[in-house]
Amino acid sequence: MDYLFWATILLSVGLILAVLEVFVPSGGLLGFLAFVSLFSAVALAFRHGPWSGISVLGVAVFAVPAGLIFALQWWPKTPMGRRILLPLPTRDEVLPDSDKRRSLKSLVGKIGKAKSLMLPSGAVEIEGTTVDALSEGMAIEAGSWVKIIEVRGTRVVVRPTEERPTTAVPHDEALDQSIESIGLDPFEDPLA
Repeated sequence: MDYLFWATILLSVGLILAVLEVFVPSGGLLGFLAFVSLFSAVALAFRHGPWSGISVLGVAVFAVPAGLIFALQWWPKTPMGRRILLPLPTRDEVLPDSDKRRSLKSLVGKIGKAKSLMLPSGAVEIEGTTVDALSEGMAIEAGSWVKIIEVRGTRVVVRPTEERPTTAVPHDEALDQSIESIGLDPFEDPLA
């Protein structure tokens, strides 16, 4: 057999061992064997001829880093890579948890009324509570109905809506109701 044939075989074995070093925990043994195999491939190719040696050396110089880059990009998708590398945390896991943030998160999906002109920020009344809010970028007139669509940190993001609240009566409309509809007896002494 010819030197070039064995150089090609050793080059292929060296590349495979270098890629396997990424996936198989061998304590560097596979990396050492890959180095020996690649060095031997280059030496045998130079015994065949100088141009053969230079071409095998060039293939080794470019193929080994390319194979390692491919293996390192593929490694996190393997079962071992998923066990070792933790998934990236979500935005909610990173932000600190507080009572104010939890109470603001509970407002998502609720409907309120803009108390002031929102250019793009302003005050919104939701279930009798005034909250500083931010519109999605458009101006919202005072008195317009808005829906909370998102809470970013401590910022409440609202959007104009045609919907009306179904559960609670807004604060300024509560005075328009009769005493009987609220459930109070007009002749009962509240201080007694």
